[in-house]
Amino acid sequence: RMPKPVFREESLVDLARQSLFLHEVAHGDIRFALVHDEPPPSLVCDRRQIGQALTNIVKNAVEAIEAVEVESEREVVMTLSSASDGRQVIIAVADSGVGLPFERDRIIEPYMTTRARGTGLGLAIVKKIVEEHFGTMAFGDREGGGTIVTMTFDATMLATLNSGADPDCGAAEESRLSALTRNRNS
Repeated sequence: RMPKPVFREESLVDLARQSLFLHEVAHGDIRFALVHDEPPPSLVCDRRQIGQALTNIVKNAVEAIEAVEVESEREVVMTLSSASDGRQVIIAVADSGVGLPFERDRIIEPYMTTRARGTGLGLAIVKKIVEEHFGTMAFGDREGGGTIVTMTFDATMLATLNSGADPDCGAAEESRLSALTRNRNS
């Protein structure tokens, strides 16, 4: 079970850089790139959950690249963009890996895996996170081989959920906590 998302405006560039950096350090033979609009899009989201989703997708991309048996271009490119009307934010992750399996419709099902050591939970978790963020997820073939995973979010809808950084919120939470921990006899 995942905790309920806490929605705040976040820098997608920061989240994307963090997820790519973790894999870049571990896989120096793969080129990682981040492409984004100027100014880069932000998104009202749960930082931890969207970070987890991006990390899972990049991890799958790396594993797909490592499964390619012939010498080829090895890269993961994450693209962050906004629809022209600003109502949608799109995150696309393209890899030069082995491509989608024959059972491509089933890859988001829990426990479905094409890997010998996979649990089959990575994309199921991503799907749940995307759905809880009122988004959609699509899989496509990358030109020249590989896969593109595209997540599209309704930025307008998410903006209405922004819990923000209300300065009174911290004080109210602190007051509630002290009331809970206060000695009942005092």
